[in-house]
Amino acid sequence: MLAALLGLLLLAPPPDTSWKHAGLRTRMVERQIAARGITSPAVLQAMRSVPRHRFVPGVAPELAYADRPLPIGHDQTISQPYIVARMTALVDPDASDRVLEIGTGSGYQAAVLSTIVDSVYTLEIIPELAATATNRLRRLGYDNVVVRNADGFEGWPSRAPFDAIVVTAAPEEIPPPLLAQLADGGRMIVPVGPTGGTQELTLVTKDDGDIARRTLAPVRFVPFLRPED
Repeated sequence: MLAALLGLLLLAPPPDTSWKHAGLRTRMVERQIAARGITSPAVLQAMRSVPRHRFVPGVAPELAYADRPLPIGHDQTISQPYIVARMTALVDPDASDRVLEIGTGSGYQAAVLSTIVDSVYTLEIIPELAATATNRLRRLGYDNVVVRNADGFEGWPSRAPFDAIVVTAAPEEIPPPLLAQLADGGRMIVPVGPTGGTQELTLVTKDDGDIARRTLAPVRFVPFLRPED
């Protein structure tokens, strides 16, 4: 009898801790994001809903929801929650938008965007990260995200124009193809600056073909990789 009971316990699924994760997300949004000035209802709801701990496997949930970036392998990181929320809010996403992301990483930023917009196209130069993110996003049900292993510098011409572009790695200069693929009236958020130094979070807008840039805050992102790197 005891052996049978132990066998059933071993076969049983782990306890459902979704309530705990939801509580961690609620606290993250209240203390790290809303408290620091992010007011967009759509962005706040997206940050509450996406299970960040599923995008950093092997990391304790409490750490996954902490106010800090985390390593995801291959010398890449997942940005801290506030930065993800701020970059998302700055491109002011709409339900009908087509969005391009450069730097898929773990897929977390793409998942957050996907809960708000119509479709997300995301490029990742590291094949292993692209494959892992593809599988993770599919498994979690983010069906409006398309991942491609490619050089982000060139963007995704066949899917352009994009209503918003989110760049999650830092180029020294904004790639011209991305400017060309931004739709009229569109917005791009990108950290611009030297590798290994402080970059400037930059908001780019396009109006009747004219490009405007506005620097917002100093940041530190991983470098924007190219094939020759």
